[in-house]
Amino acid sequence: MRDSRGYTVFRVVNAVLILAICFVTLYPFLNVVAVAFSSQGYINAGQVSVIPLGFNVTTFGIVMGDPMFWRNYGNTILYTTVATAISMVLTTIFAYALSKKRLKGRAFFVGIAVFTMFFAGGIIPNYVLINSLGWRNTIWAIVIPNAISIFNLLVMKAFFENFPEELEEAAAIDGLTTYGILWRIVLPLSKAVIATMVLFYAVTFWNSWFSAVLYMSKPELYPVTVYLRNLLLSSAQPQDSAEGLQIAANVKAVTMLLTVLPIVCLYPFLQKYFVSGVMLGSVKA
Repeated sequence: MRDSRGYTVFRVVNAVLILAICFVTLYPFLNVVAVAFSSQGYINAGQVSVIPLGFNVTTFGIVMGDPMFWRNYGNTILYTTVATAISMVLTTIFAYALSKKRLKGRAFFVGIAVFTMFFAGGIIPNYVLINSLGWRNTIWAIVIPNAISIFNLLVMKAFFENFPEELEEAAAIDGLTTYGILWRIVLPLSKAVIATMVLFYAVTFWNSWFSAVLYMSKPELYPVTVYLRNLLLSSAQPQDSAEGLQIAANVKAVTMLLTVLPIVCLYPFLQKYFVSGVMLGSVKA
């Protein structure tokens, strides 16, 4: 059947609006990429939009030629991997337990969890605690204090509450324990919310820098975000050489590009689970 004239107009307008939204969304990122590869004169003149002008990779060469950059980059990968794994284990177990209405003291534990969303000990008590535990200049100072995000916990809890109880009851009749049901029944059917939580945690830990500045004093232990932050601060100082001026001109763009690139590469593999995971976990409060 041929589409009516009104429906054809609607499709055309809809396509134009979607393309416009895509352009508006992508423009800032394309501009950052263009500035990162442009020369100092064009950047200072404000002539760079989405196409690099005066192609230049000086800042990339300086940054990526530094062995400390790769050392800190490896630290970030290690911290993010370990922290995300620990966070997922703790969040999943805690959320699954809280999703069971038969759990004694369930309201109390939920209240304690929600309470921590609004009230915290503060920087100084946290620093004293980390120092007293002997965790300064260790990975645990970054991994453990932020192991459970209450927002992620509540999303997973809501998702598990929507899980069909009949499946768990059937598994229990077949002899599975609580952990067996979680591992062999619930988790294989929860790929959407798990992938979403992995993305949330990975992005959080990858972009984290304040904990490292607070709890670490050795540059070789810094994550790459702290390395790039220090580079950004140093570029803010007056520069004398042409190389220094070039670095100062596009260091912000290079910093953002190097920081966000791994997450951009990871996102397409998890995108199909992202929306469905959040929506499924938000059906119930």
